[in-house]
Order: sequence, then C-alpha cells, then structure tokens
Amino acid sequence: MKIGVGIYGNNGHQIQRLLENHQKAELTAMVAFDENWLPEGLKHKENIKQYETLEEMICDPNVAVISLCSPVRAEQAADALKCLNGGKHVYAEKPCALTESDLDKIIKTASETGKIFHEMAGTAFDQPYLSMSKIVKSGILGTIVQVLAQKSYPYFDRRPQDEKIDGGLLCQAGVHATRFIEHVAGVRIKEIYAIETGLSNPTQSGDLKMAASCMMKLENGGIASFIANYLNPPTFGSWGNETLRIFGNQGFIEAVDGGKRIRLVLNDKDMGAIDVSELSVDYFDMFLDELTGAAKMPFSLEDELHPTRVLVRAKATLL
Repeated sequence: MKIGVGIYGNNGHQIQRLLENHQKAELTAMVAFDENWLPEGLKHKENIKQYETLEEMICDPNVAVISLCSPVRAEQAADALKCLNGGKHVYAEKPCALTESDLDKIIKTASETGKIFHEMAGTAFDQPYLSMSKIVKSGILGTIVQVLAQKSYPYFDRRPQDEKIDGGLLCQAGVHATRFIEHVAGVRIKEIYAIETGLSNPTQSGDLKMAASCMMKLENGGIASFIANYLNPPTFGSWGNETLRIFGNQGFIEAVDGGKRIRLVLNDKDMGAIDVSELSVDYFDMFLDELTGAAKMPFSLEDELHPTRVLVRAKATLL
C-alpha cells in the first residue's frame, strides 16, 4: 500500500511531479493548490481530495505525510507544528522557519510526537555536489581550510518584495550555499556575518534584497564565504549560476558555471574533470525510506537544519 501524501501550497518546490507514478507514495489530498498545476497523470483523479483548509487535510486518515510550500513562508513553521501535532509527518520547503525559536520548536515537537520532519534539504545529493562530497569524505583534499560559494538566480517581477512570503534572498537562496559548506565540504559553520543590499531592485519602494554576502568561521578553524544575488542574466543559459570551491591543504575541487565544469587539482597532480555520472538522489525518496524503515537519513535533523539556522541567525543581526 502506498503512503498517502497531502500537499499544501505551491510557494516553492512542491512535489506534485514526484508523486506521478511514484512506487512508494501517492497524492491523496491538496490545499491551496490548483488542479491545473498537477502533471497530466494526476489531473481529474477522484481519489485526490481538495480541502479548503490545512486543518481539514490534517484530519484526513488517508494522509500520512504533508508537503508544505506554505503560501506565506513566515507562517510555515506554525503550519509544520499543526501537522506534527496532528499526527502527520512533514516535508517542508526551505527555509522551513524564519526564527531560531521556531526551528527549536519543530525539532522538539518532531521528537515528542515521534513524527518525521525534514526540510527539502537535498542540495548535497544533486550532481555534481554528490560526487564532490564523496571526494571530500575520501580525505584526498586533506584538511578543509577555505570554502568559496556562489548562488545567483535571475530577477523576475513575481519575486516577492515582502521577505515573509518566501524567506528572502539570504534564507531561500543563500541556504544552498551554507549547505555547500556544511553538507558538501563537510565543515560546520561556527560564526557567520552578513551584509545585503537592495541596490537595483526595480521596485524602489520594495524590500527585496538583490545581493548578499556572508563571511564565516568554521568549527575546524577554517573560513568560508559566499555571495547570493538575483543578478543572473537570462542569457547565461541556466537558471542558477552556481560556484563551489573547496580548498584543502592537499588540493582543491571546484564546480563553476552552474555546475557545468568540475575539476579536481591535487598538490602533486591535476586530476582534471571528475566523474559525475552517478545519478542524483532525490531527498524525498530518502525521506520515504526513513519513514518506512528502509534506511536512515544522512544527517541528524539538527545537522540538516543547521545551514538554515545560521542564516536565520545572520538575518536577525541585520534587523
């Protein structure tokens, strides 16, 4: 029997397409989600119920998991707590919360209820970052001393001017960069300092930040930095212009131009392009494996959410 999944909202990377012909899970209910957004194979299915409220869907016994892309990201932590306390497992768009206290409440409530909670935190399991993380774990780079990351997206008019809607540049885009540092380079962030600007925001009265930079101290004594912006030109050729460079005392590995060029250089040899033919692993499938007892998640919940936590902390210092 397949696991019943309810989806709430479409403000982010909702999982409806993953649920078309999924071997372990099926879409059974929706809230704040237009049927026109469904893939063709799921449209007009009588067993998919449309509810008016999240509370109604939580009461549905055929829903075991709720995937949250809440219409207002600032309300998503409260939505997650409702679901967990209502007996549902939760898979939540990033950032799953906008305050550290809400992150703590989610972790505590998941533990107390015995329900599984995870953020959509699969950055390290998409190629080329999956292969890069395995190279780092092999120890071939030696001690990781410095990490440089970039996350650049295009600007478009539908980007919310109110950061409460999607979490804002630092927390919804920059979180990929902090995951690069912690989940790919494998070094935990100890301290973080952020600056941001709204310069070039086409809506002069809006609050959307167009660029941000962060400097970090790492727990192993190393350092890291990243930039994030909404300045990727449409002519670049891919939605995200990403860079990740991981420097160890025995060499470095890099992915540049949106992950299109990957190179490993050691102290004694330029290894050239690395093999990234291994298939990416979908984090939702890992979530389901934990739910069914087939496998454990690669991170503890605290480690999974720490890249979000440090950005929420950095953002709070800017207010």
